[in-house]
Amino acid sequence: MQQAVLPSGCHLGKKMLILDVDVGVDDAQALMMALAAPNVHILAITCTHGNTGIDNVCKNVLRLLKLCNRMEIPVYRGAGTSLLGVVHHDAAYHGKDGLGDVPDPDAPGVEHIKSEHAVNAMARIVNEHPGQVTLVAVGPLTNVALAAKLHPTFPPKLKGLYIMGGNMEARGNVRVCGEFNFVTDPEAASIVLSHFTCPVYIATLEYSLRHHLSWDFYKKWVNQDTPKARFMKKISAHTANYTLEGGGTNELVEFGSGFVSCDSYAMSAAIDDSVVTKRAQYGVSVELHGSLTRAMMIVDTLDILKLPQKATVFLECDMEKFKQLMINALK
Repeated sequence: MQQAVLPSGCHLGKKMLILDVDVGVDDAQALMMALAAPNVHILAITCTHGNTGIDNVCKNVLRLLKLCNRMEIPVYRGAGTSLLGVVHHDAAYHGKDGLGDVPDPDAPGVEHIKSEHAVNAMARIVNEHPGQVTLVAVGPLTNVALAAKLHPTFPPKLKGLYIMGGNMEARGNVRVCGEFNFVTDPEAASIVLSHFTCPVYIATLEYSLRHHLSWDFYKKWVNQDTPKARFMKKISAHTANYTLEGGGTNELVEFGSGFVSCDSYAMSAAIDDSVVTKRAQYGVSVELHGSLTRAMMIVDTLDILKLPQKATVFLECDMEKFKQLMINALK
């Protein structure tokens, strides 16, 4: 019997999560953070395209689960392209394979991936635990949008949805005004922000950049004498070098140069909501038609659009709590 169908009483006191990931390096950091959290029960990991191709994402998740001795967690393959069939990867930042192009000859085989499609697995698991499951989506929102469209009761049965994506000040990292996850599938982001009636929490690009960690912290973090830290040091070397050599400079001009683990900010909030010390509720939507602004998240601070659903946008973070969660991930 899979963990997902165990009676909810077996998880009493623990937060029940589904993690939707496109495992690049920061997804790996966020995933390891969740795997290390004692108050979390991970019901499933669903894979989507994004930082790398869907095949690599599935393999990367399995590598992480083996490293963390958590192969019992079911993994599901999801969408390999955007809703419009577009493929957009980020090889320069995460490496071609998503994990810094550091091969592992002993990695688990894809036979460990469940046969059920990720979208159907999401809906089934949430239906088995209505009102109890939180979904943490740290990649393009293709799987999440498909789940809402194919299973209309899926959004209201979620306890909450945490998103890493979008922007609140028109700042982009792959387009002038577009954040990577939303740019990779703008239609999916639009569907999710307009269809989900459960509480929605968003860690935007600017929130992540404002709360960067120092490179001194990064060096101490990856030089802990543990197998997880040694693994992280290897897979993150490509990304760290890319950033330090100026590849990420444009993102950090007004924020100060530092180590940014974007997906970990959404994950940390899902694990411990006290990590977020300031937040605001706004109606949000996604621009789909602008020649320069396609995929930009529209934050209706004046409530002019009168959107019925409001999202909680994170503004300030308790950095000491965040750093401790990062440290615990590699112990």
